[in-house]
Amino acid sequence: MLFEPKSYRNCFSRERFQPFTVQYLDYNLWIGVDPQSYSPQMEAEALKVLSQKVDELKAYVAEEPFFKKSLKPYPVADNAPASIVEAARAAELAGTGPQAAKSGLISQLVGESLLASFAPDEMIVENDGDLYLKLRDSLIVSIFADDLEDSGLMGLEILPQQTPLGLGTGTGTKGQPINHSKATAVMMLAPKGAQASALAVGIGNRVKRANDLDKVLKHLKLMPEVIAAVFIVDDQIAVHGENELKLIL
Repeated sequence: MLFEPKSYRNCFSRERFQPFTVQYLDYNLWIGVDPQSYSPQMEAEALKVLSQKVDELKAYVAEEPFFKKSLKPYPVADNAPASIVEAARAAELAGTGPQAAKSGLISQLVGESLLASFAPDEMIVENDGDLYLKLRDSLIVSIFADDLEDSGLMGLEILPQQTPLGLGTGTGTKGQPINHSKATAVMMLAPKGAQASALAVGIGNRVKRANDLDKVLKHLKLMPEVIAAVFIVDDQIAVHGENELKLIL
């Protein structure tokens, strides 16, 4: 299995986060924990949860193919697997299809298991640009986009008291089937990884041009689940929430 280079993973300090990766089918997760908390058993646990949850999603999609195909919220039975219900609820919150929640959902489920089993002081689980974080100290997460001149040179500061939380990212230039945004870059913070991923797509899709930013920011004020958000459209930047956007020197 070939995986695309993910150079943005190099922005995390190796002194602060001891990294390892786990791979299963077409999933490749980067995980970093503080060195004092690291245990080799974490890698086995992460791989176990990753494979279990991916297989669970694939089995459900085989029975309910529209769960994957739908670009709108898709109802599921209350007795569906918990991961499926979580993705469906996140999609309903964001006004998009459940597939939009998948990347952050996987990060979240693996991260929650590591926190429950090992209680690391700090942890990042990254899957396809979407993160699930637990922090001891503040962290500036860089904003990357192919069409952004200052890509990687500014970021959103995440405060430890806000974690654990999910961070979802998106761009309007990647051509993803579920992504119709024209934003150069989108970053969303939410309590759950599934929520953050789905919101990055669902709210991002509301941004067709720079003039949409004011309307989107007003909409976010009605969504308490959104901790913070950043939108970059052409040469304009819009920020929602109390988190600070900072230059990375």
